[in-house]
Amino acid sequence: MDRKMTGEPFTPEEKEIISTVSRFVEERVRPHVQQLEREGKYPQDLVDEMKGLGLFGLTVPESHGGLGARVPVLAAIFEVLASGWTTLAAYVNSHATVAYAIATHGTEDQKSRYLPGLATGEHRGSLCLTEPGCGSDLQAIKGLAKDAGDHYDLTARKTYVTNGAKATLLLTLVKHPIAAGEAKPRISLLIIEKAYRNVSVTSTFEKTAFHLVDTVQVEMDGVSVPKSQLLGTAEGKGFAQLMDSLEIGRISIAASAVGLAANALSEAKRYASERVTFGVTIDKHQAIQMKLADMATKLVAARLMTMEAASEKERGGRCDMITAMAKMYASDCALEIAHQAIVVHGGAGYIRDYAVERLHREAVLYTIGEGTNDINRIVISRRMKGEEEMRYLGLLP
Repeated sequence: MDRKMTGEPFTPEEKEIISTVSRFVEERVRPHVQQLEREGKYPQDLVDEMKGLGLFGLTVPESHGGLGARVPVLAAIFEVLASGWTTLAAYVNSHATVAYAIATHGTEDQKSRYLPGLATGEHRGSLCLTEPGCGSDLQAIKGLAKDAGDHYDLTARKTYVTNGAKATLLLTLVKHPIAAGEAKPRISLLIIEKAYRNVSVTSTFEKTAFHLVDTVQVEMDGVSVPKSQLLGTAEGKGFAQLMDSLEIGRISIAASAVGLAANALSEAKRYASERVTFGVTIDKHQAIQMKLADMATKLVAARLMTMEAASEKERGGRCDMITAMAKMYASDCALEIAHQAIVVHGGAGYIRDYAVERLHREAVLYTIGEGTNDINRIVISRRMKGEEEMRYLGLLP
């Protein structure tokens, strides 16, 4: 992947990090993906190599042992990982969001206790947000943290928790009982160590794709949580903290979708240069040429939007609109490009021996995870009522 296409100025050190990850993907990952998928065995060796490369510390500051990567570098690395194997990007995605949340909103004690372990992968972070029956409506969660003196008495049921079986730290969205004089309950984030008593994984979900990335249900039944595990210093800040952190998650998903799309386009282009019909390779047929041209155009547009979102996040501006746009557009494009890659393959594209069959199944998840694309459309629409991002994006006359 040529980073010049993004217009993003990377330092020599950043370029070397991206190149190192790219070499890892090309040499250690790409040649073995299909076999690893068939075996269905957790790729511990590759995960250990990712730890050695510092990839679990992407959003951990250097002061706490991480890479402290700028957001555009984070996006570039997620694209490279996903272009080789989306499963590897999925191992880091929610982990990076948890690490960012603690690094940005945590107390100094929380940072010193958890960030070094998150950087090395000794700690694995996961988000516990969704509950059965709530879906994307996080304001409707029922998980309750009752004040019990020096601790909270927590009862919650969280579902569709990505990497929840492997995680050691669960960043969990909870409500507090409505206090006198309050119109609605406060919402907070708690750092839950999975080793706490009465925290258990009760279900593992079988998915259409990403079979080596566990998705589970987590029960927290009367868990005693020290108040020191409240993210930050004040109750009721959890929703704002989460929205800020999920912008990193959206950028990571968008970049991963771009990586998947790049892989699908590459596979389609290669197949078209080899498959012969009517005496010529099919890339000589205008129908195929137009498909490849459309796929390439959508890929570049999705990459540019994703990198713009990453740059705006780094600048510190209000960016829930552009990050929602990037996640929505990149994942929609990835699904369309993956579908067109199957069309280019014809009947072969429906056979599991070909990578595009898997890529199409995987692309669906990117339109759902980190807020469904319709939820992101609602985010965009609501933000259009203000002027800050509308002006920045040139949407005002």
